[in-house]
Amino acid sequence: MATAETVDLGEVHAPKEESLKLFDDLEVELKTKLQHLRHESNKHEPEYFKKVASLSDKELTTFSSSDLKEVRIATSAYGMHLFGKVLLPKSSDKYFMFRAFIGGEDGPKFHSIRMDETEMKDGDKVFNAIFEKGDELVWFDT
Repeated sequence: MATAETVDLGEVHAPKEESLKLFDDLEVELKTKLQHLRHESNKHEPEYFKKVASLSDKELTTFSSSDLKEVRIATSAYGMHLFGKVLLPKSSDKYFMFRAFIGGEDGPKFHSIRMDETEMKDGDKVFNAIFEKGDELVWFDT
């Protein structure tokens, strides 16, 4: 399994033609997964999507490849991993991040949407699936 330590993670850059095509191939699945994750997390940890709680499912998923603002490519022994940062158009400055895998003959595969769980010094946990412009696009597994 690829990890941050076993790949060559490239620099953040604006998406190029290949990244935009991959996004188009995965767009429907990204929208479905984002809605599903919001519905599931709202049952137990609504804080994940609190920053966009006012958006309907339709508003949450009005994005397209033109909203893919940043990408990073990680190269592993068995393929490439694309990390993307997508602006949610019905918000002023809110993004979600996804990871996809490119390798083999099956074409691109959706891997995950970034959902951070951070434990604070006092033991409380902070949950986040919606990010802002200044939040860095980094390696993540889930």
